[in-house]
Amino acid sequence: MDPLTWTGALGVVLNPIFQIVVVATAAAIVTYIFASFIAPEPEIRVVNATGAAASGGITAMSGRGVRLGLMVLLVLCLVYLLAGIVTPFGWAGIIGEIGQRFLPVWICLIVTFVLSISFKRSLGLYGKLFDSPIGMVGFGLVMFWVFTAIFSNWIVTHEVLEQISGMKNKVPGTPLRSPEDGQYTHYLLGGDTLARDVFSRMVAGSKTVLLIAPAATAFAFMVGITLGLPAGYYGGKFDTIISFMANLVLAFPVILLFFLLVTPEIREYVLFDFLGNQVTFPKAMAAILFLFPIIFLLVLWNSRYYTQPAKRNVYVAATLIVGGYIYLGLAWDADPSGVISMDPGVLIVFVSVVFVNSPTVFRIVRGLVLDIKTRDYVAAGQTRGEGPWYIMLWEILPNARGPLIVDFCLRIGYTTILLGTLGFFGLGLSPESPDWGTTINQGRKLLSVFPHPAIAPAVALMSLVLGLNLLADGLREESLKD
Repeated sequence: MDPLTWTGALGVVLNPIFQIVVVATAAAIVTYIFASFIAPEPEIRVVNATGAAASGGITAMSGRGVRLGLMVLLVLCLVYLLAGIVTPFGWAGIIGEIGQRFLPVWICLIVTFVLSISFKRSLGLYGKLFDSPIGMVGFGLVMFWVFTAIFSNWIVTHEVLEQISGMKNKVPGTPLRSPEDGQYTHYLLGGDTLARDVFSRMVAGSKTVLLIAPAATAFAFMVGITLGLPAGYYGGKFDTIISFMANLVLAFPVILLFFLLVTPEIREYVLFDFLGNQVTFPKAMAAILFLFPIIFLLVLWNSRYYTQPAKRNVYVAATLIVGGYIYLGLAWDADPSGVISMDPGVLIVFVSVVFVNSPTVFRIVRGLVLDIKTRDYVAAGQTRGEGPWYIMLWEILPNARGPLIVDFCLRIGYTTILLGTLGFFGLGLSPESPDWGTTINQGRKLLSVFPHPAIAPAVALMSLVLGLNLLADGLREESLKD
């Protein structure tokens, strides 16, 4: 069986065209820069045959050349990626086969964008995101990895821990020596130092990252909001004590604090609960931090439906039953069915992320509350006799959603980088984990000889963080227009 090249037979036709377009686009960019900053010309306005105004001059012409070149490059990239869907195996090369494996992701992205753009005027801030090109690009990158994590079991070509004889440190496109019936015949992105498929581990790593980073960030926001709202609204001794504790945590360098929290000595340190039972340090932290979402929801329902006891009791009971069940499973691993549970390695990373991010979120929420509580509509709510928690949760918090949503997106990106850093240093998650940091660490050992095991997860990590940053920029841009 022949090895696959990057572009296959398709490259014979498209590669020369791609190279010509790249050179032409680069020349147009250089011309545009020189024309704009070195020898700018006055723009000439002319009227074409249809009577519409058109701009002339080198600057305008080179600008149109740049836009046209980028559009052609985008179309060519799509052809490289999607040609593998409609052509025989290998005809479109490694890129085409990778594109074919991601077919469920492409379908979901198309459906998501079509529906979102069609109904964007009725979708609030999310719909306004599609008025921002930067926001759309960021959203596309983020959702690409979200759908990849969802459909990872269908996308991977081999099991993430499967080791195949003769595939150690093989280059991308290497065929298996003697594939079994039904087994994928190639390592699309090569093999690592343990003869595992790099492509499959990169895809499976997205599930690990996207399970921990957003969920841990959401828990951190629950902690920060629950403490930041009353601290900013009431002030006084409560504000002083909580602010001092937050500053105490923030005084430590983030990376150093993470390293301290996930070291084996801290993970195995034993505390005692109120009943005298031995509890490890991660479980003690989880027992405290995981209570905050339940407290937040209970206060939310009680403040909103205080005058409707029947509805309030239903919501409170549902929160206590469902939230308590999840809490017992996550924090104490006490779910009899085993559905709600968390691996000890994941638990310590999870609670570390929550603990480190919560003080920053608290400071942001407190600052927003100090500003918003002076607004007229807050005074109007106080005049109407609304309770303090109703004002905090239903008057102040919705009006602080813009900065909080932006920070949430950015903080997921920071958390993704921190998870990669921990995995790179072999802390927290198990060495067999396919998370991107661990995979990069395993691939760096032979980076100068076989770079592909480290480059693939590094590009994946970079693209997700870039997408989150662009998404945050787009949300910030649109939220400022409200």
